[in-house]
Amino acid sequence: MDKLEKGEFYGTHYKKSAFKNIIVTDTEYTHAKVDWHYHENPYFTYLLQGKLFESNKKESYYLEPGSLLFHNWQDAHYNIKSPGYTRGFHVELNEGWFANFDIKAIAFEGSVNLRSPLVKNLMNKIFVESKINDQYSNLSIEASLIEVFSTIVQPVEEKTKKPSWVNKLQELILEEEIDYSLNNLSSTLGIHPIHLSREFSRYFGTSLGNYIRLLKLNKAFHLITSNKLSMTEICYQCGFYDQSHFITNFKKIYNTTPKKLLGKMY
Repeated sequence: MDKLEKGEFYGTHYKKSAFKNIIVTDTEYTHAKVDWHYHENPYFTYLLQGKLFESNKKESYYLEPGSLLFHNWQDAHYNIKSPGYTRGFHVELNEGWFANFDIKAIAFEGSVNLRSPLVKNLMNKIFVESKINDQYSNLSIEASLIEVFSTIVQPVEEKTKKPSWVNKLQELILEEEIDYSLNNLSSTLGIHPIHLSREFSRYFGTSLGNYIRLLKLNKAFHLITSNKLSMTEICYQCGFYDQSHFITNFKKIYNTTPKKLLGKMY
């Protein structure tokens, strides 16, 4: 079985940026199939374009643009790429990074499929920062990564005490063709709107309104990376009522405009 050393990924690299204890790689996948292999360091894979099938010893994933995985140390897996252009973004962390911030990544087993829009929003910020790559980028990337791990690492007792409606809502809210209104969601879940509004941030890390806003912006982010639709088409496809509203929200989160982001990508 092949072992990939730090910074190594199968494919053609658009850009590889080395920060302190962190390597960020923007890669076009060129292999139709990559046989069983593992990587020296843990890393995130964020699919930007195309489709990919990935399987490890426990689970399999059908990845589409916006899919985000965290791979722990020496997690053996293989990949099959669908026909067509496929591009991925990787953030690789060495043991020193985890030691510096006393983060126990070893608590994870194998791969973890990360679906939270908060985590994906942070990964989008890391992508943008890696393209800027100035004297402040390392600090910004580290701060975002610390937020990522603080979001995904929860004490066991917190996970077991979640009421049943939380998991149901988590699945429901990721569906695109639904009415996101407070009344509709609370009615579907069988709980009072006030209770949902009050308790949402406790389990999701932000308000319901901001969570939905991030879902829309994450979708927009990946439509921008595909470079197939106009900004007007992306705006309305993601549920923003005009371009001004779309650009304002996008810039507030990512400190850049959609057009400038597109310019950084190619």
